[in-house]
Amino acid sequence: MDLFSSSVSHSEEPLASRMRPRTLDEYVGQEHILGKGRLLRRAIQADQLSSVIFYGPPGTGKTTLARVIANTTQSHFSTLNAVLSGVKELRSEIEDAKNRRDLYGMRTILFVDEVHRWNKSQQDALLPWVENGTFILIGATTENPYFEVNAALVSRSRIFQLKKLTDDDLMRIAHDAITDKDRGYGRFSVEFEEGALEHLVSVAAGDARSLLNAIELAVETTPDSFPPPDGTKIYISKDTAEESIQRRAVLYDKEGDYHFDVISAFIKSLRGSDPDAALYWLARMVAAGEDPRFIFRRMIILAAEDVGMADPMAVQVAVADAEAFDRIGLPEGRFHLAHAAIYLSTCPKSNSALGFFDALSDVEKEKAEDVPNHLRDPNRDSKGFGHGEGYMYPHSYKDHWVAQQYLPTGLQGKIYYKPSDMGYESRIRDDVMLRREAQLEAVTEDVYKENLTFSPGDRAREKWAERAMSGRAGTLLSLTKRLYSGLDILRSDNVLVLNASHGLLLWPLMKRNPEGLSAASVRTDSDKEIIAHFSSSLEELLRPLVIVSDAFSVFDKLEDGLMFRVISGRNVLSRLSEDRRILERMKDRLADDGMIALLEVIPQLSSRLSAFAPDNLREKLEEAEKTIYSADNPLVSWGKKELEEAVLAVFPESVFEYSENIEVRHLYPEALRGFYRGSYHISGIAEDEFVNAFGDREVKWSNTVAIIRSGFAAAKDNPSAEDWMAVNGKVH
Repeated sequence: MDLFSSSVSHSEEPLASRMRPRTLDEYVGQEHILGKGRLLRRAIQADQLSSVIFYGPPGTGKTTLARVIANTTQSHFSTLNAVLSGVKELRSEIEDAKNRRDLYGMRTILFVDEVHRWNKSQQDALLPWVENGTFILIGATTENPYFEVNAALVSRSRIFQLKKLTDDDLMRIAHDAITDKDRGYGRFSVEFEEGALEHLVSVAAGDARSLLNAIELAVETTPDSFPPPDGTKIYISKDTAEESIQRRAVLYDKEGDYHFDVISAFIKSLRGSDPDAALYWLARMVAAGEDPRFIFRRMIILAAEDVGMADPMAVQVAVADAEAFDRIGLPEGRFHLAHAAIYLSTCPKSNSALGFFDALSDVEKEKAEDVPNHLRDPNRDSKGFGHGEGYMYPHSYKDHWVAQQYLPTGLQGKIYYKPSDMGYESRIRDDVMLRREAQLEAVTEDVYKENLTFSPGDRAREKWAERAMSGRAGTLLSLTKRLYSGLDILRSDNVLVLNASHGLLLWPLMKRNPEGLSAASVRTDSDKEIIAHFSSSLEELLRPLVIVSDAFSVFDKLEDGLMFRVISGRNVLSRLSEDRRILERMKDRLADDGMIALLEVIPQLSSRLSAFAPDNLREKLEEAEKTIYSADNPLVSWGKKELEEAVLAVFPESVFEYSENIEVRHLYPEALRGFYRGSYHISGIAEDEFVNAFGDREVKWSNTVAIIRSGFAAAKDNPSAEDWMAVNGKVH
């Protein structure tokens, strides 16, 4: 079955079908997965696609993207629709794919539209053939694949989430449809009243198919007959636009993702104390026919979970409104829905009741602790075993409280209840804290971040990056942590590292962007080989793009239009007076919300050889260094002031930190000869005397490194370097 073929002539196809993109360059939107340098785009262009699942709402281009792949790949491309096809059709495709592979060595890509419509056994039938490479699977689904697609298929596929198209994307699609002479309405002069096209775009709400269907209806019903002669002016008024798209149906499936997404948005709005948003999401659910009892159930849970002890009345209000609704019903019962939502969204909040689940976790994962003897029941064994002996009855003491042990001995000092300073709870907080003051310790909460995409082998990638980083010098590793402190990038962002050397600045970025492009420039083939060695265990598409080039010329070797979220580098501006032009090239390749992160050694603030010379040669070397460090030498003639002026001229929001470091260096004879022949021969000292004067020894060499960042989050929002490394993978 071919979803992409049709017995209908091209001119009779609906506009949405005619305007489907045929190539990646025609595809609009989804920059996070198809922008230049992104993993999926590279896989399609290189014809190295592995099994994937496209997940997103209707009209975002899932089937269209499959069609683009069909037009691009050299593999055989087959299609099935899970609504119309079953195991019988799948078996036929499997046999054909096996024959193509065995007889002609040709791969097969199988596109299964609405793959979630197949039941478990039908999806299971795919597994062996995906596993043995008989075909590469492309699945498309509007439902969350983690719930609706077999876990075994998900684990063998990359998940790419397609988002609703933006208004700018829809405007571009509309413009293409109006101006395309072959597939759209470019043969006519289509004009829209001010605000008419904007209305269509707004109501389409990210759905390209809905927009194109509305444009088609508006254009083809405006003339007395269609098609009119070429060049005819077709004027679309706001009234026509409104009639063409009318009121868009509420996209809501009580068993699907939209059900869970909207209730999630509602609960989070209540938790976030935003009554306006809470009422909006409540209205979305009511308009879509959601069961009010389900909504009340979730609000009653929130009253205890998120309002909790900050307002103990919240549960009573939520339960009372739910009971009132049961007596009254719709439509008047909507007042009680709104009343409960407004009350809960304006309450003070405390989630201290979650302490129970901490306790439950301890009970489940640890062996049961014995009940302390003084807390045991004395009614049966007090004489024989002394149970209950030593218990102090609180009501016999002042204020009806006495300090004694209540937790098992092994859990002393454990905190479960953490009272907030909100509402009612703020009034009891001091008493609670005072009573436990001598035995309780503070705890910190774990930091958690959700991933929006999934790729098999991500953990292997992290382990590989950690191994690659683990052998680097301690000082440089510490600087790298500080450099990237507060860095916040998406998994699909592109990154570039200049003068990457052996890759120390590259690895932590690669851990963060497995769906984006990681590019690096290195000075030598040897450096490139080292990075290749470290990355050889990764899939080919996941390896970094490494270019042997200086930091200026590398930009000429990158794909036109390829933009980066992060551009990093080390000693990119070594010859400051000459290299400052690199900053302009960086700016040209930086995304609108891009960041720079540079480490630059300040030559004027570093140790000089004369400091380690014997007394009889020090004066001659100091005299020579006046010339070596003169203004005529771009390598060493600049300091903090010159660096800041150069960077701020291009990146005025840059922030500078300086790290003074002392490291042990070994003055090897070979290195000393290099110093001598490069600069120190002007001292007039013979080469052998110069080398022998320092000896083969270690010295404490100091330098100052500038940490330059622009575009990072405000310092008050930045985690410490230690926190950042804890979140993003500890380095051992």
